[in-house]
This record gives sequence, structure tokens and C-alpha cells, in this order.
Amino acid sequence: MTGHRVEVAREILAAPEQVWAVLTDIDAAPKVLSSVVSVERVGGPDYGVGTRWRETRRMFGKVEIEEMWVTDAVEPRCTTIAADSGGTRYTTVFTCVPSELGVVLSVEFSASTPHPKLGQRVGWAVFGKVGMKATENALKQDLEDIAKAAESDRR
Repeated sequence: MTGHRVEVAREILAAPEQVWAVLTDIDAAPKVLSSVVSVERVGGPDYGVGTRWRETRRMFGKVEIEEMWVTDAVEPRCTTIAADSGGTRYTTVFTCVPSELGVVLSVEFSASTPHPKLGQRVGWAVFGKVGMKATENALKQDLEDIAKAAESDRR
């Protein structure tokens, strides 16, 4: 099995409910997250386990479309989002922990390929660290965008 994991966190000067509202407003993602181009709902409730959508995002200089879904949601504390692409499972866990100033929002992103092909193993070995550093930077930008929206309560 081949896999990688990245975790970043940021303090946000807003109530947990405000951060949760921004984090779970899938339809507003293109207005909030600078790298999201568009979102198309596929199914499920407004936001909860089973909610599915296609997200078009600008990553690493190109536009990618991934279908994503909510696998866990405990309002306003944590949510888990999954996606599968090319035999790799991507999991993103957002956790809101109240702090003296508001909320510490952390995000843990992991990618695992249970049965990697030779090309995938070589790719992870050669580009894995660079790719995960780029992913870390993208996650930091997402947290910055979420903080800006939650602190201003604009979506």
C-alpha cells in the first residue's frame, strides 16, 4: 500500500457555528475557496453523511474535477470528506476545536492506494514529497479562505 498524510491548522476568530456554516456550505465554495472553480451537487441532504458533489478545482496549474462525499459529520465539531480517483482514496478530515479566541480549525488530508501499479509506486517515490508539500500549501490557503469568510461572516 502506498500513501501520504498532511495536517495543517489555523486559529479562526469566529464562533464554532460560524466556522461550521462556512465549512459545510458546499454551494458557496466557489465564492469562499480561491481554488474552487465550481460545484455541482449530485445528491444527499444539504450537508450530512451521504451528501455528494462534483468539485472543479484549480490544482497544480490545471483544473481537476473530483466527485466527493461526506462520510461523517458531527456539527459543529468535525466532518470527513472522501473521494476516489485512479485507485487512490483521498480522505479529508476537518476538526473544529474551540479556543480562547474562537476556533482552531485543523484539516488532515490523506491519500492511500491499496493496490498501486508500478507507475503509481514510482510516482509516489519520485514526486510524493513535492506533491504533499504542494497539497500542504493548498490546504493552508483553504484554511485562510475559510477563516476570512467566517471572520467576516460573508459567503
